[in-house]
Amino acid sequence: MNVPNLLTFSRIPIMFGILILLYAPFSGATTVALVLFIIGAITDWADGYFARKQGLISDFGKLMDALTDKVFIVGTFIILLVQGVLPTWTLTLLLLILSREFLITGLRLVAATSGVVLAAEKSGKYKTALQIVAATMLLLSIAIEKDFPILLPYLGGEFLRSCGVVFFCMSTLLTISSGTQYLIKYWSIFTGQNQGK
Repeated sequence: MNVPNLLTFSRIPIMFGILILLYAPFSGATTVALVLFIIGAITDWADGYFARKQGLISDFGKLMDALTDKVFIVGTFIILLVQGVLPTWTLTLLLLILSREFLITGLRLVAATSGVVLAAEKSGKYKTALQIVAATMLLLSIAIEKDFPILLPYLGGEFLRSCGVVFFCMSTLLTISSGTQYLIKYWSIFTGQNQGK
């Protein structure tokens, strides 16, 4: 266990910390949840940076980085949906995201059994960036409403929430698009047609 892998795995307890804080009864808890999410998002960049700098890039690290990203981001969206921050109709979009992530994770696991590690594609990184922006806006909107109702107007929170939902929808479209490209590119691995080559 090295620094890059510790940063990678830290996103899981961070996600549970966000969940606990969003249900916490004390003032400022939502703002702390927002800060925790930003820290979790930074670890997504930091683990790769330290892995490259320290020469610790490994197949295990690549696989776990992609997997914890999915758990962290999708888990956060599920929390926001249950909290009512994301509207109910976005459940369909969230299920599409979940389906895509399960398929791609399954593809990565199948590839790993063949000794092939599939690194993240650029389109997948753009998708993750959009998802992070969406979740940040949504968390910021409820932080404003709950923790700063006097300093910042209520409409500011509503505007940020609407922007967050728009970015969530955009990230869903990119999620489906990048997932489709990924399946087409590596379909031979998924079906086992590359075996024996």
